[in-house]
Amino acid sequence: MRIPAWTEDELVLAGALVVKNGWRELRTNDREVQELSELIRSLPLHTPEERALPGFRSPDSVSRKTSDFMTNHKPYTGKPTRCGKPTLLMIEAFTAREREMLQAAEAIEEGIASGELYTVPKQLDEVDEAGATAIEGRLLVRRALARERDPKLRSLKLRQVRRSGQRLRCEVCDFDFARTYGGLGEGYIEVHHVTPLYISGTRETKLDDLACLCANCHRMCHRSRPGESWRTPTALREHIRMSAQNTIRWAASMSAS
Repeated sequence: MRIPAWTEDELVLAGALVVKNGWRELRTNDREVQELSELIRSLPLHTPEERALPGFRSPDSVSRKTSDFMTNHKPYTGKPTRCGKPTLLMIEAFTAREREMLQAAEAIEEGIASGELYTVPKQLDEVDEAGATAIEGRLLVRRALARERDPKLRSLKLRQVRRSGQRLRCEVCDFDFARTYGGLGEGYIEVHHVTPLYISGTRETKLDDLACLCANCHRMCHRSRPGESWRTPTALREHIRMSAQNTIRWAASMSAS
């Protein structure tokens, strides 16, 4: 059995360590490396058999990963170490949005320290159809999906919407299940976290943290792309608007030609 590849969660934590160190690598005997090695080896991401493998996320391997971050960072002028695409994507993410990625690391550490991230069961779609997870880390996605599927929280959110006098409809595309499907769709809607856990942290979810979405828009809000994930309803509405404008421009150019 081979030591498994580094997951996004592990890379987030390693990347945060390097960024806090001024984009410099850390050595095996550094206290931060020793502590991160112990922390990563405790994460509920790998099987007990994998975690028992000699060298699994050892201080040496953690130190080597910090070297990957340093030497593959664009300002570095020396020879880069060889590393995989996930590490390169994480370097890009920390470079483009350092503050958010450091918040992601803090949220993971907070959830680990509280024990919360150890108790959340695996979610079927915490990994998307392409086999990728959100660059902010699978554990935060897993926790968010579990919260969104909490029947009590969903029921309270739907009650809040009804008491406000609003229709139960998608807040992005305005789709109304009851209007389209009649009695079959009455009372059906999905809920989505407006703010990702890497920003909000693992605090208790409030009703205003949730938005009502149709299944399609909900899926698009969660769909991962390299360096991008977790769209808010507002961001998805803007994406739809821009996509529609591009389609109109394309149609106009085709008719003109």
